Amino acid sequence: MVAPRPKSRFFEELDFQSTPIGDLSLRRRRVAALDDLEVFEVALGEGFLMSSMFHEVEVALADLALDALPGPLDVVVGGLGLGYTAQAALRHEHVRSVVVIEALAAVIGWHQCGLVPLGPELSSSPRCRLVQADFFALAGTPDLGFDPEAPGSKFHAALLDIDHSPRNLLDPRNATFYRPEGLQHLAAQLHPGGIFSLWSDDPPDADFLSALQSVFTSVRAEVVSFDNPILERKSSSTVYLATKSQP
Repeated sequence: MVAPRPKSRFFEELDFQSTPIGDLSLRRRRVAALDDLEVFEVALGEGFLMSSMFHEVEVALADLALDALPGPLDVVVGGLGLGYTAQAALRHEHVRSVVVIEALAAVIGWHQCGLVPLGPELSSSPRCRLVQADFFALAGTPDLGFDPEAPGSKFHAALLDIDHSPRNLLDPRNATFYRPEGLQHLAAQLHPGGIFSLWSDDPPDADFLSALQSVFTSVRAEVVSFDNPILERKSSSTVYLATKSQP
């Protein structure tokens, strides 16, 4: 890891690294206006990726998908981030295993060395494995699949939180995933009746819903609202849920 930058009582950069998709920064700050709340946040280049202050939708991404499925369940999570989706999945007792696919080694390192609050919990769980790989590349190769320890294995749920939305991408090469052919490759890695759940920071997108409907049997978009103390109002994001047909 690159040596952290100078810190103050209210701000500390815990890690800074150059990656193939931009400079990655993990920061910890205290918000005096919110009773000195400790906040962890991640930035990529000039863009803001995530904050521990706002994780309700990351949790809903798992809960909305997994509440509807009988167990035991094998789950793949695309994007580790600060770990809230993986943690939410593990809270479901009928989840047997969680494989988290994360492209950036630095993010996995934050968890393994305890730089982020959920790191020790996820790294020590016998039901959770952190795998460094490109989720979108693996989604497009069903014969290989998401689990390097069991090539070609299928999952009951795929939970994805990487791009800002199907239109606002971290990498333009991800665009093919959100088209019918890319979604069909993903569906091939789900058991019959399995579910695909996707976080989006944009309102429901009619074109993307149409793409999902061309592949999955049941499709819906849930708008999840949460308190935003910075803006002093409610904010919202979208969770797409798409279920694969039964035989």
